[in-house]
Amino acid sequence: MYYCKNCGEPYVTDEAVLCVKCGAGKGLGTNYCHNCGKPVTPETTVCLSCGVPCYPPVNANAKSKIAAGLFGIFLGQFGVHNFYLGYTQKAIIQLVLTIVGYVLCCVFVGIFFVMATSIWGLVEGIMILVGKINVDGNGIPLSE
Repeated sequence: MYYCKNCGEPYVTDEAVLCVKCGAGKGLGTNYCHNCGKPVTPETTVCLSCGVPCYPPVNANAKSKIAAGLFGIFLGQFGVHNFYLGYTQKAIIQLVLTIVGYVLCCVFVGIFFVMATSIWGLVEGIMILVGKINVDGNGIPLSE
């Protein structure tokens, strides 16, 4: 069983990504032991109740913050970074706007679609790298 590190409540299932009581992402928080649910201080490295290390567990499903940021900067107009992070609806909107923009480039108005989605992707890429966007589409924190 895994306990919320923010409020100490047990997760309903092992696959849960958010705590149903406090809404914190799995593995976020420093107030409780993830193994036994007993209170710990943020500086604690080992739980005194159960002896388990209290550092954040490595999440095998965590996406790379660097990769997502670089995807946003270099391929952002196509929504690649949002596909990678699991924000599929936003990614499809970016992709469609870019395709429509390239199709309408002969009418000159399309250039504005392409420029807008390029700037949108660049800004999101920078936001990912500086930590303003720090979770993927499932609420799992991005890895460094």
